[in-house]
Amino acid sequence: MHTNMKNIYLWFFPLFIASLILGNIWFVADPKSYVYFPRDSPWTWVYTLLIVAVFCYFMLIMNLISIRYFIGQKNRINVIVEYTIIFLYSTVMIALASLFVSYFINHKTFSVLEMIRNCGLSVPFAFLGYLALRNSMVTEKYNRQVLQLEKIRSNQLETELKYLRAQYHPHFLFNALNTVYFRIDEQNTEAKNTIELLSELLRYQLYNMEKEVKIIEEINFVKSYIRFQQLRITKRLVMNIFIDEALNSQKIYPLIYQPFLENAFKYVGGEYWINMEMKLVDKQIVFHIENSLPEQTQQPDTTSAGIGIENAKRRLTLLYPDCHQLNIKQKEKSFFVKLILLYGV
Repeated sequence: MHTNMKNIYLWFFPLFIASLILGNIWFVADPKSYVYFPRDSPWTWVYTLLIVAVFCYFMLIMNLISIRYFIGQKNRINVIVEYTIIFLYSTVMIALASLFVSYFINHKTFSVLEMIRNCGLSVPFAFLGYLALRNSMVTEKYNRQVLQLEKIRSNQLETELKYLRAQYHPHFLFNALNTVYFRIDEQNTEAKNTIELLSELLRYQLYNMEKEVKIIEEINFVKSYIRFQQLRITKRLVMNIFIDEALNSQKIYPLIYQPFLENAFKYVGGEYWINMEMKLVDKQIVFHIENSLPEQTQQPDTTSAGIGIENAKRRLTLLYPDCHQLNIKQKEKSFFVKLILLYGV
């Protein structure tokens, strides 16, 4: 509703400026002679107003184009150029309107002095109209920027609150795990080792999310994650793991590989094997993991596992734009993922 009313006011604005221009000419130059507006021709007012209004609409179009082009320019030279263009264009439009009215409405011969007088009386009003329009659009742009800034600040606060909540839950879990750990009998070393391993995984996820780490830290996390997953699955799982010893001090964002590992352990079946490889090739860190699938399995990424993979794709896009290659393929009896990171770019 507000936008529609604004458009109505905008397109009636030239008619208002045309009325001011004609009223000013009549009051200053033609209050008694009635040369432009004879007593016995009331329609002359109407015709003249419509003609001047048409030229004012042309000026409005030029004004809108100029404002959108020059708005936001802080260079004083641009402001001078802007005002000069509008002044000259307004002068030309009013001169043409004056010439048009003289020939087709009042049937008079061309008079340079009258045209100069009309321009002198009318251009200030046209220029004031431009300034009013410009000020309105600048104010509108400023208000939009303020609203956008407030929205960004609100989103930042919401993100910060989510981050703080995300930190709170792991800390709470740490305390809970410590409590459970000390209540476990000393002879139950397997349970204690499980809790220690879980705490190690949580600590890495909590304190290394927002910064790059050495890839050896990520490799240690991957190894711990694999050991933790192996605690809950059958011993008949065959794990083939190769990690290149050249991977050591290269920098990488953490938790890049965890979604693909989680997917492999969740959907492994059939022949029950997982093959994983990480190696360094020039400036490329090549990771691939493949797991066997149960017979008549569904596509893994159509289930909840697909959410983790989609999130991983999005994170790779944000962290490694144009610096990664991800290939995910559903084979007949296995699911295959290959990720290449260009760490030196």
